[in-house]
Amino acid sequence: MLRFKASTTRNITRLLKNTVRTNTFIHTPIRFATSISYENDLLDSELKWSPNTILFKNSKNNNNISNSTNNKPVSKDKKKDRKKENDENKEVPVNKNNNITEQKGKSSSSAETGSGAPATPPNNNNNGDGGNDGHDPVKLDTSLPEIYPQMLALPISRRPLFPGFYKAVVISDPDVMKAITEMLDRQQPYIGAFMLKDSSVDTDIIKNRDDVHSVGVLAQITSAFPSKDEKTGSETMTALLYPHRRIKIDELVPPVIEEKAKEPQDIKNIIVEKIVEPTKKESQSTEKETEKVNDTEETSAKTNETEPKDETDIEPAKKNNVVEESSKTDGTLISEFNPTEFLKKFKVSLVNVSNLEDDPFDRKSPIINALTSEILKVFKEISQLNTMFREQIATFSASIQSATTNIFEEPARLADFAAAVSAGEEDELQDILSSLNIEQRLEKSLLVLKKELMNAELQNKISKDVETKIQKRQREYYLMEQLKGIKRELGIDDGRDKLIETYKKRVEKLKLPKNVKKIFDDELMKLSTLETSMSEFGVTRNYLDWITSLPWGLISREQYSIDVAKTILDEDHYGMKDVKDRILEFIAVGKLLGKVDGKIICFVGPPGVGKTSIGKSIARALNRKFFRFSVGGMSDVAEIKGHRRTYIGALPGRIIQALKKCQTQNPLILIDEIDKIGHGGMHGDPSSALLEVLDPEQNNSFLDNYLDIPIDLSKVLFVCTANTLDTIPRPLLDRMEVIELTGYVAEEKVQIAERYLVPQARKTAGLTNANVELTENATVALMKHYCRESGVRNLKKQIEKIYRKAALNILKKIAETSDPLVEPVSTSKTSEAEFKEDEVKDIEIENEEDKSKAMVVPDNISVSITPENLKDYVGPPIYTTDRLYETTPPGIVMGLAWTSMGGCSLYVESVLEQPLHNCKHPTLERTGQLGDVMKESSRLAYSFSKMFLANKFPENRFFQQASIHLHCPEGATPKDGPSAGVTMATSFLSLSLNKSIEPTVAMTGELTLTGKVLRIGGLREKAVAAKRSGAKTIIFPKDNWSDWEELPANVKEGLTPLPADWYGDIFNKLFPDMSTEEGNAVWASEFALLDAKKNKDHDNDD
Repeated sequence: MLRFKASTTRNITRLLKNTVRTNTFIHTPIRFATSISYENDLLDSELKWSPNTILFKNSKNNNNISNSTNNKPVSKDKKKDRKKENDENKEVPVNKNNNITEQKGKSSSSAETGSGAPATPPNNNNNGDGGNDGHDPVKLDTSLPEIYPQMLALPISRRPLFPGFYKAVVISDPDVMKAITEMLDRQQPYIGAFMLKDSSVDTDIIKNRDDVHSVGVLAQITSAFPSKDEKTGSETMTALLYPHRRIKIDELVPPVIEEKAKEPQDIKNIIVEKIVEPTKKESQSTEKETEKVNDTEETSAKTNETEPKDETDIEPAKKNNVVEESSKTDGTLISEFNPTEFLKKFKVSLVNVSNLEDDPFDRKSPIINALTSEILKVFKEISQLNTMFREQIATFSASIQSATTNIFEEPARLADFAAAVSAGEEDELQDILSSLNIEQRLEKSLLVLKKELMNAELQNKISKDVETKIQKRQREYYLMEQLKGIKRELGIDDGRDKLIETYKKRVEKLKLPKNVKKIFDDELMKLSTLETSMSEFGVTRNYLDWITSLPWGLISREQYSIDVAKTILDEDHYGMKDVKDRILEFIAVGKLLGKVDGKIICFVGPPGVGKTSIGKSIARALNRKFFRFSVGGMSDVAEIKGHRRTYIGALPGRIIQALKKCQTQNPLILIDEIDKIGHGGMHGDPSSALLEVLDPEQNNSFLDNYLDIPIDLSKVLFVCTANTLDTIPRPLLDRMEVIELTGYVAEEKVQIAERYLVPQARKTAGLTNANVELTENATVALMKHYCRESGVRNLKKQIEKIYRKAALNILKKIAETSDPLVEPVSTSKTSEAEFKEDEVKDIEIENEEDKSKAMVVPDNISVSITPENLKDYVGPPIYTTDRLYETTPPGIVMGLAWTSMGGCSLYVESVLEQPLHNCKHPTLERTGQLGDVMKESSRLAYSFSKMFLANKFPENRFFQQASIHLHCPEGATPKDGPSAGVTMATSFLSLSLNKSIEPTVAMTGELTLTGKVLRIGGLREKAVAAKRSGAKTIIFPKDNWSDWEELPANVKEGLTPLPADWYGDIFNKLFPDMSTEEGNAVWASEFALLDAKKNKDHDNDD
């Protein structure tokens, strides 16, 4: 401790006060002890002093912050005088630079850790701040200082802190943790807390002043303890902060460690200089300054009357002692004058701050009182809805009552409390913290509090709804438990034993494999231990239902009679020799082996040829159960393989469902539209799942995802249908036996119509006993002019339409007075008013015995449909001629094409775009939606035709002076394929020779550049199309002769085949009388004119 003479002490007092006031060097306000110690042998008095730590204002609980030494006792009179003076100066004015005036004992004293609930301010003796190392603290002035030293700034995220409300923060930066630890050790636990503008940033250091809001709070670290981050596992620190008041950042000091000793050294030199070499002006003003010092200083001055009044009287030796003693204690002085100097050795953010004081307001202002009342009203409403708010409000109310008897005297604290407990937006809460106008702060707090009330009301509504549902369930649960108890007392079980007994009885009729039997026993044991209310009980019960519903070891008796099978097939379908022969072969092999293994057959053909219906006939012929499902558009593999049992509503796949429905292990399963199955996707590839099902080597142990038990599908006969093979995956197609179903010719359609379609249509129209006749000629005309497709589906529709029209005509002829089935509907206004769209009168349960009998048509009424009156039933004819061209001009040739709908005729047209002319580059234009392959075929046919014409007729220079346009009609239909090569070449040669082709000639075949005719596919469909179009001669590659011989006689009937190996064979057939001279002379006159014109132009150029 330094000791000075009284005069020296007065100078130091004046110097330090001036230094604090100017804030030039020292940021820590210095406070001297108010007692003077007298030494027994000294005439002069010595002033004992020690620099205080930061003096902050706390609550009324005498938790004053001080750091004084152990002073000697003071006389009772002096204590009374000092107490009287303190009572008179309860309101202490502070420097005008900060415009702060704070009353003693009026500071925030309520908080709740992390939630804004009020609490008692921290006791400074517990954390070391302002304590006295275990001694009783001296009662000091509790006013906040005018100027703070540089303090640690801590960024806060998500929501700001409000004065008087605790907040726990987690610190992860090592430097900040070390700094806080040393602050607590040095009894300097005060920091500035400022909210980050970007809440997503996670940092403990403020690098830029713009990163945080300028207004924050001065917070005291009441406690700090180590913790650990759950995500990263790194060491952190949890600090509990108690905000005291609002502050504002004046300056952000970046963390610099290198120059930490420079400023304290300057302070020491200046202080010593001021002490040893005072100016004359300062010595003259000593007495005036002494009068402004406290009572202790005045007493010391009176006692030392002999002390010189000027520093010039101090002896040099004493001056040297002062300098020497001050130099020894320079480190202590620096530390005491700036107690936060140690923070500069840490890489933390430091700030210079100033206090913010609320704007003056009128406590009797009606607006403020009204806002306060409204906030209290909202608090009351919230407290009724939320228990947590009720406890917080009660604590806050107790805190207010301890400080004042009227809440209306503390509107600022009420506004802070409303903001602290509200879950408002960050900007809204920061705006409240920054508001110094009490009226505005109350308005903003009321706004966020109103939002909190709305949230509380919504939460209360949801809570009530949930509670109502829970109460209902609990009530049902309790009633069920009581019902179980009653049943137990009466000897009535809950149905579980009966369910288990049912499963056991089912299994007795089945022949379960050993592995399935073991799984069944395990699941049955599991079911017996589960409560019926558990969700697992339902899953296990459904699983046992499926296991016991499958036909383990059950098969239908095979039908090995070929005659019976043939009769059944012929009854249902006309033709289809290939399909019927394959089924009869299947039966014959099974009869010889004594067993029938499953097969995979695929029917491919155009729509309407009976692919699906033949599947039903096969099942009936083989005495097997029939199950059909379509995979067209299927994109989920679970439809084939089933779902996992863990999913809600899980089911096995379609294959297992088929076995359950058929109740046999050898059904016929028809997989329809297999060419339209989905390929790949987010739910798997169903076509890949079918590989296991349709593979005879694998399907004996098919594993469904739901059952998770191997299932034997080797006895199942799979029949698939498709319109084309192009879209079926190759691995899947390789597992199936493909049987092609071609379109029907006219004769076959007539037979199908007479045998199947007409009787069915008569029955559907209610004309079974009526005298209605559809003549054979009318059926032929119907197919010729209305239904030219490969199948009979459209023919069936037209026949049904004819019979519906006939039924209408019969009723008109009868001229009934009333309908015997339905009473006439009244058209009166009353009936219309009473009738409603959704209202039907006289609804009753259907009774088979009470069904009305069909109407009997009189014998004298008859209807006959002939070709002459056919248009009265089905409208005007769609096709008026058999062919597009009855007489074909040069360049027009009938070709044949194959589509998924069957075969069709395809004409190729070639014309001259303009008369022959002298041109350097002849052109070829192609239209008609031709694909890439067909475009190449046209170019190849053009080159071949030029070569063939030059060799056959060398003087015919047609292709050298012609611009040709080639077109295929029906331009909206895309066309592609190589089989039109011979047709295009024939069109070009017909145009070059100006000779027409017979309209009854149709051709198909791929052409090479040398004139070779290559093999094509779909000869049967093309032959049917040629016959349907009225062709009499069909030209096809010679390599397809074997296919021609396999065609049915009714298809070949009326067609003259012309197989060709080279194109010369086709040319000789089409142009048998064309000689070389005739071919050369076709365009001779045009060539002569062109040559003359060319020579004339040449002469003119010369």
